[in-house]
Amino acid sequence: MALWLVFALMTAAAIFAVLWPLSRRGRVRGGTEVAVYRDQLDEIARDRKTGLIGNAEAEAARIEVSRRLIAAATTDEAEQPVAGQGSLWRKRATAVAGLMLVPAAAVALYLALGSPNLPGEPLGARLDQVHSAGSIAAMISQVEAHLERNPNDARGYEVLAPIYLRIGRFDDSVAAWRKVIALAGDTAARESDLGEALTAAGNGVVTDDAKAAFDKAAKLDPTDPKAQFYRGMAAEQDGNKEKAVAIWKEMLEAAPAGAPWIDNVKAAIVRIGGTPPQVAASAPPPAAAAPGPNAAQVAAASQMSEQDRGAMIRGMVARLADKLKTDGNDVEGWQRLLRAYVVLGERDKAQAAAGDARRALAGDPDKLRQIEDMIRSLGLQG
Repeated sequence: MALWLVFALMTAAAIFAVLWPLSRRGRVRGGTEVAVYRDQLDEIARDRKTGLIGNAEAEAARIEVSRRLIAAATTDEAEQPVAGQGSLWRKRATAVAGLMLVPAAAVALYLALGSPNLPGEPLGARLDQVHSAGSIAAMISQVEAHLERNPNDARGYEVLAPIYLRIGRFDDSVAAWRKVIALAGDTAARESDLGEALTAAGNGVVTDDAKAAFDKAAKLDPTDPKAQFYRGMAAEQDGNKEKAVAIWKEMLEAAPAGAPWIDNVKAAIVRIGGTPPQVAASAPPPAAAAPGPNAAQVAAASQMSEQDRGAMIRGMVARLADKLKTDGNDVEGWQRLLRAYVVLGERDKAQAAAGDARRALAGDPDKLRQIEDMIRSLGLQG
């Protein structure tokens, strides 16, 4: 309310400063001209007395200035009653009307276009909105401020830790992951992420602390790819290339279908002089109950001739097909069988297996959808 009162006073002062002099302009102008002409008459008399101008010139100048003086005096006398009475009051009335109408018009315009019912918003709240739509740095500051008020919020630390790692604040990432584990307990993923941050902080060297974190992650989940990959890196850095290759080969043999890290693991094996197993990047994961090659079989297959290896693969595919005839609810088995037929170039068998899979899984919409996705990805006909 006080702010509105200040605005009203400022508006009144501005209107009066502009309009009030208008009511006095006529009188000031007339009086000034009369005084100027009188000064000119005095100056003519002085110049005539000192001999600067002749009598004829002085007389002519005096007559002209006197004429102008009489005209100015007459105009001043004619304006003074008007300015002092009706005209003056009209101008003052205009000033008062302006004083009242301008604020009234401003208020009416604000009520029509503004939002007077919108509550006030502190600067801090507005800055928070800017931060929420702003840069990563602003978001980090916001979460850090939250954690200062809520130091036991594990979720907040879990949000910050990977961001710290991505922007190069490795030590902060390590501290955040340690806080998460202390507050929310350890999991394979958290231990792996901690190990990754420790490795980054060590300039790419898998330190003892990092290796301990990866080993713990591997115990919690032996299939965790990040933990296993870095464990292989640690073995390589220790000079034990055979162990590194063994770890990475195990990863490839158990690789899920389409795992994005398969090519990287193969490249790592080749880089240190090893030979990666013949596992396609898109190979589906082995089903627990479905027959398939284990590590020993893969090693044996690598020593066979191309013809013997093909016969071995076809034998395993045939056993998988026989198994699915009695256990048709195994969606992963069907996926492996379809892909195997396509890889072997036996599209007729793949087409027939697709029909069998649809019939076997017709009662399970989710599994049927997975099979339909696989059929489309392989380019098989409906």
